[in-house]
Amino acid sequence: MKLTAADEQLLSLLRENARLSTAEIARRLTLSRTTVHSRIERLERRGVIEGYTVRVADDYERAQIRAHILIAVLPRQMASVVDALHGIPEVRALHSVSGASDLVALGAAPTVGDMDVLTDRIGAIDGVERTTSSIILSTKFSR
Repeated sequence: MKLTAADEQLLSLLRENARLSTAEIARRLTLSRTTVHSRIERLERRGVIEGYTVRVADDYERAQIRAHILIAVLPRQMASVVDALHGIPEVRALHSVSGASDLVALGAAPTVGDMDVLTDRIGAIDGVERTTSSIILSTKFSR
């Protein structure tokens, strides 16, 4: 689906704060509330907007140990590894990537010790060949 510039601006506002009122979005985009409402409904109906989520306060996030965990998967094991990772609540996001690793997981745990346990748990999944982790020191921005 081809999006208009107004649709892209609308999505950008929703990414930053999905709780903005239709009136506030309309004001920021200089559109009518009816137009904004119909655009949101159309984007939801067409599957561009799949849902809404919670953004946790930066102070809470900074209190967590977060890491990018690069995962190399053995041949023909991707589906079972992805299923296993989906069942681990400390894995916040999972991306398929090109390069030496097959997947990059975003992991979050309360302590360094807990992160160590998480990476060991991921490494023990049948089909995982190896993992490499990088602790996130800070997030410069997120959308």
